[in-house]
Amino acid sequence: MKKLLLSVFLIVAPLALLAQTPVKTGHKTKHLSKSRIEAKSTANQMASGIRAAEAALTPAELAIAERVYQGKVPCELGVFVTLTADPKAPGYFDVQSKNVKYRMFPVETSTGVIRLEDHQAGAVWLQLPNKSMLMNQKLGQRLADACVNSEQALAAEMLIKNPPPGLLDGPLSVVTK
Repeated sequence: MKKLLLSVFLIVAPLALLAQTPVKTGHKTKHLSKSRIEAKSTANQMASGIRAAEAALTPAELAIAERVYQGKVPCELGVFVTLTADPKAPGYFDVQSKNVKYRMFPVETSTGVIRLEDHQAGAVWLQLPNKSMLMNQKLGQRLADACVNSEQALAAEMLIKNPPPGLLDGPLSVVTK
C-alpha cells in the first residue's frame, strides 16, 4: 500500500512543482489556470496520504506497543524517564527525560525485546523484562540506565533467586562411567 501511494505521489509531484501560485514576473502577475490549481491540491492531498500511510503501524508493531510500560520510571543516578502513549496516534509514545523529549514508535526485534525508536533524533528505548534504558545512538551514549518499574523489579528479583544457566555452563547432569 505504501509503495502504491509513493508511486502515485512520484507521478503527481512534478505537477505540483509546475502548479505554483501566482508568480510575479517584472510588473505583471501570472495567474494559474483552474486545472493547475486542482493539480496542486491533488498533489498536496497525495503527500498527506503518503505521510499518513508511513505513520501507520503494522499489527505486529501495535501489539508491541500494548506491552510498553507507561508512566514515570525511576532510573540510576536519580534520573526519571516518563513514557506517555499518544491518544491521537495509537502505538506512538512521548518519552521524556530531564530536558529531552522524543516521539517514539515500536520496532520489531528478533529477540522479543521491546524497542521504541525516534529515527530523527536517533533515540532508542529498550525495555527488557528486568530493566529499561534510554540511549542516543547518534551520540553513542546511554541517557538513562537501570530504569525499573514495579513489574521489572519483580522480574529482576526472580532472576537473582533463579538465575538462568550461562552459555558456557556445562550440562546439569554429569554422566559417570
